[in-house]
Amino acid sequence: MLTPSEVLEYVYCPRFIWFMNVQHIPQHEEKRFKVLKGREVHQRRATENRDYLRRKIGAVKREIEVYLASPQLRLRGIVDEILWLKDGSLAPLDYKYTAPRQAVFKTHEMQIVLYAMLIREVYQQPVTRGFVAYVRDGNQLLEVAITDQLVAKAHQFIHAIFLLLKTGRVPARTGSKMRCEDCCYRNICV
Repeated sequence: MLTPSEVLEYVYCPRFIWFMNVQHIPQHEEKRFKVLKGREVHQRRATENRDYLRRKIGAVKREIEVYLASPQLRLRGIVDEILWLKDGSLAPLDYKYTAPRQAVFKTHEMQIVLYAMLIREVYQQPVTRGFVAYVRDGNQLLEVAITDQLVAKAHQFIHAIFLLLKTGRVPARTGSKMRCEDCCYRNICV
């Protein structure tokens, strides 16, 4: 099974998956400042401001750091929070140590969609939206609509990753040179 993080790495650049899972070259993300800070934020959010987002979103209940797995979806991962909303639906909430934004990053949007798919599968409840909380320099909460088109795109990414793992072929790199600047594989990516 894949994790949402692996799918996001594929979305960011397909070669991430090739380097990590075919060539078995770790990215050592545990040494990166943003990763360490993000983990610290997750730990802190699990214990503070417990009712803040409930009131803002209209949640009536929440579970923190929930491990979900679905062999059918070929996905597994830990959702920062699962919210039960007043309308009877459920929603994933993910915290990001990133400055406030006007719109959700495409990779964060896909992560919310993947979590929504897992929640639907495991809980057998409707999931029509999810939330990303950007928590650097304050708090900003953005909503992500879970559409059929985004779910189909997520399935396409999962299929493409398993095909890459099966064939072992080097995929094309990202089309964005800016992504290469902060890549842990930039020195060995040809």
